[in-house]
Amino acid sequence: MATNLRASDTLAGAPQFLADSFQRALAHWNHERLSPRFPSGDWQKELDQDLRMRRLEGGFMEELRAEIAAEAAAAPADVEGFIAWFEALKEVGPGQGDPLFPWIAEEATLESIRWMMAQEAAGEAGFDDLVAMTQVKMPTLPKLELARNYWDEMGRGNPKGMHGPMLEVLIQTLEVDASIDTTVWESLALANAMTAMATTRRYAWQSVGALGVIELTAPGRSAATAAGLKRLGFSERERRYFSLHAVLDVKHSEDWNREALRPLVEEDPRRATAIAEGALIRLKAGQRCFERYRRELWR
Repeated sequence: MATNLRASDTLAGAPQFLADSFQRALAHWNHERLSPRFPSGDWQKELDQDLRMRRLEGGFMEELRAEIAAEAAAAPADVEGFIAWFEALKEVGPGQGDPLFPWIAEEATLESIRWMMAQEAAGEAGFDDLVAMTQVKMPTLPKLELARNYWDEMGRGNPKGMHGPMLEVLIQTLEVDASIDTTVWESLALANAMTAMATTRRYAWQSVGALGVIELTAPGRSAATAAGLKRLGFSERERRYFSLHAVLDVKHSEDWNREALRPLVEEDPRRATAIAEGALIRLKAGQRCFERYRRELWR
């Protein structure tokens, strides 16, 4: 738990915050602080812990920013140049074209799929909640685009169309036991970074970039996962989450780039670097996950 975190809990030779014990502690703290609760008599003690964890979370985010700072600074600040740079991340961004996904489509076993779904399900970073938290106080046009995206995630008011429960159908079918304590740190770090960007306003522009690059790059991975599930005999209903995102996210990405990224950079070109940082942080985190998954599943 977060209260047991020690400064010495790092991997030898690794960056300070990209370590198992820290990411696990941060994930537990995120789970606790984002869960609806009742008032507590210990609220002052909780605030002290929150301040400590916020400082550590900030150190983690600054470490991630430093990792990609030079690449993000090279992103164009003019609108047309930036949009072209951003859209090119689909082909040249970190982790793109990873061999994990053709393998999932063509060779992965049921046990491999079950293990990977457990890693993906344990994080705190539901896309709908991240969008909702990111849109707070955004300029009008980007706010409207994030609202439309959120409404799609919510099934446009139809519980059967909500994306979260669609994924839950597959998780239940696989009988996945998703737990923070059995999830690899790379997956926890991805979820922790997304949560930090969405819940901390100094990283709001980074969150817009991170969410946008998910929409940009998810269709190919989703299609491969859907193909693997179909090959293993899963029903259309059970693989619907991935089948839907293989198609829907193409339009979501086009809309996000036009209605959110373009007006944000037009209004203030400085945002281009921050948005680029968020996109690259998310892609690097995904790349670490793919590499770890391959090490675990291919040995």
